Amino acid sequence: MDQPPRPVAAELELRSAAFSDHTIVPDRYSRVGDDISPPLEWTRVPDGTEELALVVEDPDAPGGTFTHWVVTNIPPDARGAGEGELPPGGVPGRNDFGELGWGGPQPPVGDDAHRYFFRLYAVDRPLGLGEGATAEDVRAAAKDHTLARGNLVGLFAR
Repeated sequence: MDQPPRPVAAELELRSAAFSDHTIVPDRYSRVGDDISPPLEWTRVPDGTEELALVVEDPDAPGGTFTHWVVTNIPPDARGAGEGELPPGGVPGRNDFGELGWGGPQPPVGDDAHRYFFRLYAVDRPLGLGEGATAEDVRAAAKDHTLARGNLVGLFAR
């Protein structure tokens, strides 16, 4: 018999020293700036976590949700990532620019500020995803295995 989906039991605290939730992401992290990933840190990883995975997406992109960063295989004892760095032990996935790693914001000139959702998943099993994994791969592998999730939203406009 199929089990019902597991409710997400907890919230991770996800933050950045570069911007606060629902505030502007500095230019240096955009494709028109230095195109480096912002520093991140997190707390409240629940017991039983086997892996963390990070997905950053812009749901306001003209062609639909656009993936800017995917990182899998992050060990549960990792507590963040420095500016321009992967979290320790993390493996880069593929963004929608067709590249591995971070691809910073680059919304169309004149658009209202786009929202960039940074989502960190704590899962109860290894996801089994390697280099080049997509956001869809992470969501499919994490389905019914997510113990907690953290969210941070950055804004960016040109």
